[in-house]
Amino acid sequence: MSSCASCPVRTAVCFVIFALVSPAIRLDGARGATASDQGAATTDKDQVDLSLTVYNGNLALIRDVRQIRLQPGVAALRFEDVAASINPATVHFRSLTVPSELNVIEQNYEYDLLDPQKLLQKYVGREITVVRPETNAGSTRWVETKAVLLANNGGPVWKIGNEIVTGMAADSYRFPDLPENLYSRPTLVWTLDNRGTEAQRVEASYLANSMNWSADYVLTVGRDGKKADLDGWVTLTNNSGVAYNNAKLQLVAGQLHRTQPLMNMKAMAGALSDVADAAKQQFSQEAFSEYHLYTLGRRTSIQNSESKQISLLNATSIPVEKYLLVEGLPYYYRNPQGTGNAIPQPVEVYYRFKNEDKGGVGMPLPAGTIRVYEADSQGGTQFVGEDNISHTPKDETLRIHVGDAFDVICERKQMDYKRLAPNLYEIEYEILLRNHKPSPVTVEVREPIGGDGEIVNSNYMPTKLDSTTIGFSIRVEKDGTATLDYRVRVKW
Repeated sequence: MSSCASCPVRTAVCFVIFALVSPAIRLDGARGATASDQGAATTDKDQVDLSLTVYNGNLALIRDVRQIRLQPGVAALRFEDVAASINPATVHFRSLTVPSELNVIEQNYEYDLLDPQKLLQKYVGREITVVRPETNAGSTRWVETKAVLLANNGGPVWKIGNEIVTGMAADSYRFPDLPENLYSRPTLVWTLDNRGTEAQRVEASYLANSMNWSADYVLTVGRDGKKADLDGWVTLTNNSGVAYNNAKLQLVAGQLHRTQPLMNMKAMAGALSDVADAAKQQFSQEAFSEYHLYTLGRRTSIQNSESKQISLLNATSIPVEKYLLVEGLPYYYRNPQGTGNAIPQPVEVYYRFKNEDKGGVGMPLPAGTIRVYEADSQGGTQFVGEDNISHTPKDETLRIHVGDAFDVICERKQMDYKRLAPNLYEIEYEILLRNHKPSPVTVEVREPIGGDGEIVNSNYMPTKLDSTTIGFSIRVEKDGTATLDYRVRVKW
């Protein structure tokens, strides 16, 4: 194929191709950024301040402040570089310079974005120049044909002269101009009545979908199992369709009530790239309404289709406790029995600690995933499990389920079942615990008794945990066995 420089027609063709596919070409700016009927235009280059508040529910509030120039009277303003996932019904626009002298008459959100297929579709019924290669004796020349595009449903249908043509291969198409209703990126268009100065500072605020944040924690437990370090990270993801540079970042933790999920105006795609950002200042937090607001002490940037991590907290030497738990199943009296064999039951492993000042934490912890590591005998740390935590205020206790015990075995047998009356029953259970560890363990056993129940007899002291649950604390010696026998009378 000949080079662009060798042929003026080919040079023009190449420009058309690059203009359609290259993001570096600003077709919208060429279309009418200075045309009087299009009014003024503003991009993110005019930004003087940017604030970003991100919520847990895949939602963000953007406050975009720009310095612009407006002609007096009624004119249009194209506000570009907004999120593709914007909810137009939430947009609020105002002048910070002369609030009472700039009014919005009409607002449009333009999201019919420019691409080659859209451009062809807009030209149905209009004339286009079709550029085709013709090869003769080893040389190629480029032939331009004027044709009217009759339809573009599964392929273009042309009218050339008095003939209808389909299946005509083309190298490129040349268009006389760009339709007014195609935009290179999502754009807010306002019709404004300006009775103030030309130079103004304006603010646009709006809600956008496809932004979210979550908290991730790492709990590193020491070799003795009694002290741990806690590190918290904020993971912020942006798929809103626009980048936020040098923005003031705030996060809201809590469950907001929303009437319905916000609709995406444009489907977004793209893989996340993991980015870690070591924070020079941690987040400060404050109570806000019925939620908690976390403010980053510096500005930050997050690109579109990016995942960013920022340090949230660091706490050391937190008192922690590991405990083992066996829980009977609700409605256990309906569960299938072992036909003479004991039924194995998992012994769950938990860590718990109190979120308090004297424990080294004492700040409201946003909901997220907490991963637990333990020190090994070689001086390293190993991953031992993870769990999700809910929003946890200060002075509340966190319980983290990390897995099931390997060396502690639990088996359950129903030893007796008697019907004493039409609605009165007695049930006896045997719970066998075996410990294969080189040290004694204590297992917390929780049993749902259901209905109007009472313990008839038990070989361990029961504790009533609530109206339908009893608890036992069973110590099992190293390489030892312990058996819990209890009988309950239940009225349903």
